[in-house]
Amino acid sequence: MSALKLFVHNHSATGDQSLMKTITFAITHFVVAFSVAYLLTGDILIGSLIAMVEPTINTVAYFFHEKIWARHQRNATANALSVRQNTAQSC
Repeated sequence: MSALKLFVHNHSATGDQSLMKTITFAITHFVVAFSVAYLLTGDILIGSLIAMVEPTINTVAYFFHEKIWARHQRNATANALSVRQNTAQSC
């Protein structure tokens, strides 16, 4: 199985919602980017181009930001539990 299929399959199996959150973020971002670009330029073509390029790059960055953030939270929780266990054993 390809790495991408494994990633998507494992991603949904773990209950991680970052992919769904990324998709809804992308939709919102496209709408906002188009609206702002269109209002600033008055040109549907330029507004559309800006709305396709910038949010696409930002959405990919957001997805990886979410993954890194989740890993950081897991590590912080594991470290806190480890410290508590060590403290409890010392007493």
